[in-house]
Amino acid sequence: MARLADGRIAVSFNALVLAGSRGGPDPVAAYAGVSDKALIEIDGETMLARVVGALRAAGAARIGVSASAPAVIEAARALGTEIVPAAPGPSQSAAVGLAALGTPLLLTTADHALLRPEWVRDFLNHVPADADVAVLLARREAIEAAAPATRRTYLRFADGDWSGCNLFHFASPRAVAAIDLWRHVEADRKRPWRIVRRLGPGLLLRYLVRRLTLADAVAHLGRRAGVAARVVAAEDGRAAIDVDKPDDLDLVRQLVARGG
Repeated sequence: MARLADGRIAVSFNALVLAGSRGGPDPVAAYAGVSDKALIEIDGETMLARVVGALRAAGAARIGVSASAPAVIEAARALGTEIVPAAPGPSQSAAVGLAALGTPLLLTTADHALLRPEWVRDFLNHVPADADVAVLLARREAIEAAAPATRRTYLRFADGDWSGCNLFHFASPRAVAAIDLWRHVEADRKRPWRIVRRLGPGLLLRYLVRRLTLADAVAHLGRRAGVAARVVAAEDGRAAIDVDKPDDLDLVRQLVARGG
């Protein structure tokens, strides 16, 4: 992947899809009656196949699938992807994927069932040139406009409420330094205040009085990890909808049935 003269990222890129298990029975897989969440079918296609298809259509050259379950590994091989052994958690799996596929690397998850090629291309084309790592997030207004019924976890900043979109871009080898930070954020992903606490007392106070922007917070966290971390805002709020819970699956199926 290379940058064009106008700053946009060229079409071809490598990608990693996290499709490992967190251990124990998955309630969404059980709800759908399958062995693994990545194998849940939506409109006749598994979530894993939908994600891989979107990445290919966006221009992915190499696609790795981080998996441990035999059925998911078999499905990933049938899709023509490279198998990357899954580690115990997403951040550790990302580290294994970075070592296997190198940087630059786009990372997403197998439960990002609504993923569209244009979201991927738009994200990559808006990654700032100085970024070691970038993350896609969506504003609450965009999410609720696209899917009023969805329930997301939001980070509340001076420039609005934001939710993650499970799309990350590791632009340089230095991005590996962000993995340890990710590990801590991962542990607190449902408790946003603990994530913000890592900003330190000065920025934490700015956060509490709603004078801290998301971009400033992410940039500060990146500096603490030794990387240039940047935020890209999603244009389509549906990019923040993944399948974490059974009602997410119901919503995604409804959106797909309506052409979403």
